[in-house]
Amino acid sequence: MADTKSTRPDMDEYMMSIAVGVRSRANCLGSHIGAVLARDGHIVSTGYNGTPHKTSNCDEGGCARCSNKNLYPPGTGYDMCICVHAEQNALLSAARFGISVEGSLLYTTWQPCFSCTKEMLQAGVRGVRYGEEWEPKPELKEEYERLQSYFPDGVNRVPLPEGAESHRPNE
Repeated sequence: MADTKSTRPDMDEYMMSIAVGVRSRANCLGSHIGAVLARDGHIVSTGYNGTPHKTSNCDEGGCARCSNKNLYPPGTGYDMCICVHAEQNALLSAARFGISVEGSLLYTTWQPCFSCTKEMLQAGVRGVRYGEEWEPKPELKEEYERLQSYFPDGVNRVPLPEGAESHRPNE
């Protein structure tokens, strides 16, 4: 009898592979992140990091911080950065087109920051699946983990698909 085990990816693997594809559109000079919002196994929105809609792309000089890294030591100048995070773009694209994200799962290629985590909670996202880990400063780790504990379906790591190279953010 032939092996009947399926090579079909499970839903987390499937959505994460799509998030990897979405990040190929990122135009930020600092990082390439992709995000997918899905509800009941269906994609409701996607997002990648880059400059706001109808502005010059980061890779075209649209972001002063990214274009002038020599003026901003790592970890500084974020108030000058106009890039929108992938998770934010997925939420905002859904809002622009009147698509509810309440009860959805967000798949992202990199663990969300504090701001994106708060925004997802406020929008009613029920859980997060991420590919690559991010660690907050040690003195903020407990608060970050507390914030993430509010997702009913948790925040869990899903390995990036085999062969998907890392696109870790640069400062």
